[in-house]
Amino acid sequence: MKVAVVWSSPNKDGLTNTAASRIMKGLTSAGADVKEIWLNKEKIEHCKACGNGWGNCNKTGECILTDDFKKVYNELNESDGIVFVSAVYWSEMTECMKAFIDRLRRCEATKNHFLSGKRCILVACAGGTGRGTLECLHQMEQALTHMGMRAYDRIPIVRYNAEYMLPALEKAGEVYCDKLANGFDMYY
Repeated sequence: MKVAVVWSSPNKDGLTNTAASRIMKGLTSAGADVKEIWLNKEKIEHCKACGNGWGNCNKTGECILTDDFKKVYNELNESDGIVFVSAVYWSEMTECMKAFIDRLRRCEATKNHFLSGKRCILVACAGGTGRGTLECLHQMEQALTHMGMRAYDRIPIVRYNAEYMLPALEKAGEVYCDKLANGFDMYY
């Protein structure tokens, strides 16, 4: 089984990277083939809202921009499961994650539906007060809902709970693999 872990933070040695690494450790120990996608090293431009906001993506499901978006989109399409991990800035996901999600949503929600029905894990990591993690997770889930995906779990990590939540991420990865293989016991 293949699981894509899409994470975004400009700090490759911070809390978000640590969270992504811990969940990948759990996924790997449960037998998943993990594809790590660090959005900050990918070249993904912001949506240009071409065609009065309803451009090529609405008509064909393809974006006109030539960058790494298509490569990452294909990785998600080929994955059995997806984990999104984002640092939190002002109660929102990172700008890199937002740029990617905005373009993904335009291709998915209006035309392709390749990712519809996929169950995902969402992780928001805040190094400051941590107050914005729940709002960030809510925004991430709203975007998934537009694309027909569903959040299996929503995990807030803050510097005050990292000591016990980071080990929990490993277990979350293991349980997620089991659910991907054997089915989810939740309705929707």
